[in-house]
Amino acid sequence: MNYDALMLGYRFGSETVFAEPPQTHTGSTGSTLSAAAGQSLEFREHRDYQPGDDLRQIDWNAYARSDRLTVKRYRDEIHPHVDLLLDVSKSMDLHGTKKSEATYALAGFFAAAAAESHFSFKTFITADGCQPLERSHLLPTDWQNFDLNAVVSPAEALNQLPPNWKPRSIRIVVSDFLFLSKPETVAAAVANESAETILVQLLAQDDTDPPERGNVRLTDCESGEKLELYLDPLTKERYKRNLTKHQENYHIAARKYGAVFCTVIAEQFLETERLDELFHRGILRYGSF
Repeated sequence: MNYDALMLGYRFGSETVFAEPPQTHTGSTGSTLSAAAGQSLEFREHRDYQPGDDLRQIDWNAYARSDRLTVKRYRDEIHPHVDLLLDVSKSMDLHGTKKSEATYALAGFFAAAAAESHFSFKTFITADGCQPLERSHLLPTDWQNFDLNAVVSPAEALNQLPPNWKPRSIRIVVSDFLFLSKPETVAAAVANESAETILVQLLAQDDTDPPERGNVRLTDCESGEKLELYLDPLTKERYKRNLTKHQENYHIAARKYGAVFCTVIAEQFLETERLDELFHRGILRYGSF
C-alpha cells in the first residue's frame, strides 16, 4: 500500500467538505440537521393537525388563540456517512503511469473531506467480493494494508458480495470502469437506498490517449491474456470513439439512478489537487462544514 499517496490525498482533501446530501440516514442523536421534519429540539414550522399525529406535538397555546389544532414540526437530526468502494484490480496499477498513486490519493482525499465534514466514513475494497477495510474510519496511516492486485472487476465483486452499505449514505466508487458490464447494472447496485451516488472514473493519460503508432502488446491485467496489435491512427481513433461511447453510457445510467459520473485523469489530479466537476455540481466545497 502506498501510504505516501494516501496521506498526500488526505492533505489535498483536508480543506474540503461534502455538501449536506439531499437524503440522509436518520436517527435520534445525530450531529447535523436535515431538511426533513423530525424530533430534534430545533423548531421548524407549524402545520394543521392530521389524524394519527403524535398528540404530544400539538401546540395547545396556538389552539387556545385560534381554536385550530396545529402541531409543531422539528428538524430531524441526521448521521451523515460516506461509504467508499475502491477498485483494487490490477488495471488500477497501470505500468508506467500515475494511476495507482492517484487511486490511493483519491481514497485519502475522500477520507479527509468526510472528516472535515464531521461525517463518518468507511472504505470497502473489491477483493473476494466487496470487503470492508479495517480501521478505515481512522487516519489512512492506520488503515489495513491493501494492494492493487485483485483479479475480479468491481461488477463481479458487487455481484459476489455487495458492500454492507449504510442506508442513506453518500456512496463513492473509484474505478476505471473499463471492465465488461452493463453501466445500468453497476449504477443500480450502488445507488440503491443511497443518499447520493458518485462514480469516479479514474484513468491514466495513457488510457485516454494511447501511443500514436507502432507494434504494441496488450495484456489483460486480470486474465494475463496477451494480444499483439499494430496501432495506427485509425485504430487509435476507433479506440477513442469507443471510450467516449462507453463514458456516455455511464453518464446515461448515472442520470437514470440519480447518480453522478465523472472522469478524473490521474496525472492531472496529482498535479492540481482538485476535483472540479464535483465542486461544480455542489457535491464538494471548500471551507468548514
